[in-house]
Amino acid sequence: MKIAGSTALVTGANRGLGRHLAAELLTRGATVYAGARNPDSVDLPGVTPVRLDITDPASVAAAAELAGGVNLLINNAGIDTRTDLLDGDLDLVRLELETHYIGTLSTIRAFAPVIAGNGGGTILNVLSVLSWVNFPLHGSYGAAKSAEWAMTNALRLQLAERDVRVAGLHVGYLDTDMAATITGPKSDPALIARLAVDGIEADAYEIVADDVSRRVQAGFPGGVAALYPQLP
Repeated sequence: MKIAGSTALVTGANRGLGRHLAAELLTRGATVYAGARNPDSVDLPGVTPVRLDITDPASVAAAAELAGGVNLLINNAGIDTRTDLLDGDLDLVRLELETHYIGTLSTIRAFAPVIAGNGGGTILNVLSVLSWVNFPLHGSYGAAKSAEWAMTNALRLQLAERDVRVAGLHVGYLDTDMAATITGPKSDPALIARLAVDGIEADAYEIVADDVSRRVQAGFPGGVAALYPQLP
């Protein structure tokens, strides 16, 4: 995948990691559509703002028609309601699944034929280390991200025959608005954006972007005891 000369659409590109991803793509010579529920909130010079709510099928279809030259799709849009799985509001749990899983899948279903019709390309799903390991504070978020990871793996196989590569980005907390109340270590979103775009250009299927994600991945062979040492 060559970024220079490509045409990309980034969802949730008005702030946080999405804005940094759009900026990194611009720097490397891509034409960039910046998707956001409110396109007026996109303030990055050089991109084309696109009204896009990934939970609204009509909005997704309209974006796919508008951005017909896309050969790179980055599914970044997301939310974290921090809903307790045991006694939290089930509507909020559903909203996270609708956003991370159904919304991302809806966007891929709309854009995969576009990318294939343009000669092939890449889809990057912004996942999380919480798709691999989860904690009560982020129970609903992690469950939705785990579903998105499973979907990423399935579509990776299905779309390969259409010359559409499906990649996943795994990363821990980022220094963005979504993690503003988190006091632990956070990665610089500009650095993660560079690593993500490096991975796209390298045709990587899996981009593990920080130390915490690498540690969790390394703990897989140890099973539950390794991933959750706090359990009795």
